[in-house]
Amino acid sequence: MAQQVRDIMTADPVAVEPDTPVQQIATRMRDESIGAVLVTDSGKLRGLVTDRDLTVRILADGGDVTDRTVGEACSREMVAVAPDDDVDRAVQLMRSKALRRLPVVDNGQPVGIVALGDLAVERDPGSALGDISAADPNA
Repeated sequence: MAQQVRDIMTADPVAVEPDTPVQQIATRMRDESIGAVLVTDSGKLRGLVTDRDLTVRILADGGDVTDRTVGEACSREMVAVAPDDDVDRAVQLMRSKALRRLPVVDNGQPVGIVALGDLAVERDPGSALGDISAADPNA
């Protein structure tokens, strides 16, 4: 039997509304050692914002970020998988779309996230990426 996405996903991902200030999300990412946050609108997945998105789409513009929101920074072209999908499907989507993170959605509601590191730890734990992904985050 093929392994399912639910077996390797991070459950209960952090999700915020699009009007959440980017500074609040950056602080939360730092404090919780996470690199991505799902953006939802009334519980429905709207986008994904990563630490890189905050840098490239917000900080690189310069100026005051006080009034900038997660909705401005998030990726909007969403590709997602279901918890019951085979892990091979997640791998194929990540490979074909060059994604590092993939939201997991069940009946329109985000329930998890699968990262490239999760796949490395599961599929090739002795690899460099597997080792790095399994290590404790930097303080």
